[in-house]
Amino acid sequence: MNKKIFKLVDLLKKVPSEKRLNKKVVLCHGVFDLLHLGHIRHFKEAKNHGDILIVSITPDRHVNKGPGRPVFTEKQRAEALSHIKNIDYVTVNNSPTAVSIIKKIKPKVYCKGPDYKNNKKDITGEIKNEIKAIKECNGKIVYTKDITFSSSKLINEYSDLYSDSQKNFINKIKKKFNFEKINSLFNNLSKTKVLIIGETIIDQYVFCDALGKSGKEPVLVLRDIKTEEYLGGAAAISKHLSTFCKKVSLLTMIGEKEEYLNFIKKRLSKNIDFKYLKKENSPTILKRRFLDSVSKNKVLGVYKINDDKIKKNEETKLNKILNKILSKFDLVIVSDYGHGFISEKTANLICNKAKYLALNAQVNAANIGYHSMRNYKNIDCVIINEREIRHELRDKNSNIESLMKKLAIQQNIKNLVVTQGTAGSTLFNRKTKKYHKCEAFAKNTIDKIGAGDAMLSLLSICLKNKIDNNISMLVSSLAAAHSVETIGNKSIATKTQILKTLENTLK
Repeated sequence: MNKKIFKLVDLLKKVPSEKRLNKKVVLCHGVFDLLHLGHIRHFKEAKNHGDILIVSITPDRHVNKGPGRPVFTEKQRAEALSHIKNIDYVTVNNSPTAVSIIKKIKPKVYCKGPDYKNNKKDITGEIKNEIKAIKECNGKIVYTKDITFSSSKLINEYSDLYSDSQKNFINKIKKKFNFEKINSLFNNLSKTKVLIIGETIIDQYVFCDALGKSGKEPVLVLRDIKTEEYLGGAAAISKHLSTFCKKVSLLTMIGEKEEYLNFIKKRLSKNIDFKYLKKENSPTILKRRFLDSVSKNKVLGVYKINDDKIKKNEETKLNKILNKILSKFDLVIVSDYGHGFISEKTANLICNKAKYLALNAQVNAANIGYHSMRNYKNIDCVIINEREIRHELRDKNSNIESLMKKLAIQQNIKNLVVTQGTAGSTLFNRKTKKYHKCEAFAKNTIDKIGAGDAMLSLLSICLKNKIDNNISMLVSSLAAAHSVETIGNKSIATKTQILKTLENTLK
């Protein structure tokens, strides 16, 4: 048993005894994914400010440095730190920042590296909260002065985290843009007025334990363990963009009896202007999926839905609202899930009146064979997957690039993106006739639900603001990677998270 590594609850019992011996406690906190000389010197200098040096590390689930990070697990990182002689205790923190552990341990000194001295460069803004916490504990923050190295830079250059093609794509961006430039471009996105139109979907995940085959019938029997529900559909898109824009508007459809209305309102960010129509004789769309609790593999899907077209009076009401508001928005995003909310007449209205239109006309289990994006023309940005474009053009064998060009011309699409899972995605710009290929960055695919919505959110707002095509593709691919590494829309790709991932990716 390693004598330096403690569970946080046990360490909290240990620290008071050290303080009673008048020992001055110093705390360092970080990810420490790849130990290097800069860390060694940082810990040595930190120890000089006190008697006991405690190092807490960010748990794996809260590491925000991009797909595939951390490279080393929290147990491995803790073990590596325990072999550094200047460190007395190592623990895994329970939260994403050091604020809670500072308040619990109440060190006299909290040490950070010299790269944190300029607080404005901290994208998360958490260093300010940590400074506040240490001052409340009558302690002080100290910045070490020695040379710094970047774990992310070393990992990017010398590990196999990224493939050669991924590295080439990233290096192409780095030659033209540094992170500070990209950060300033992102800050300008906040002014964009965005309207999202589409069905709101409640994604319900039922986690089960497979008991086996029924004794009397050839039926798989599952034991219900827990149920989780997340906002999906157009509501999920609005949540993705709510951290990038000052205000986002959502125009959506729910059930006639307003099922889940309070659930939706509670989970939408405060800066989302939520407007909804009730669909007659319909429930709020509920997509229930049964999963094996261990593997997270889906066993069965059951949908509660009425995908008939909305009534004429409902269509008239919707179009009246759209006629009044469409011109007020810089960007209109339509996510048409084919469940009857957007008629051909409504689609034509949106295409004619939107200043900049982005579209995802999704093919899914409920609408395949019936749904099409043919109602939409003159579109600025479309995201579609390979299966959907082949379905749209009824072409199984032609190469993707020729299909993209054909569809872009037919529907007058300015920017068409086709996603191909692990093979990445390709953007075709009809004006320049150029193709921009972007690798997939997900390292651990858990659930593909919501990935297209995450990608559409970021890609559309980037292209609308004329951000470089390669940067737009990288950002939206990172958002999609984040999505597939979590269950459904449980966790959205926030601005802070995307920027933090970009910062580490471009080192």
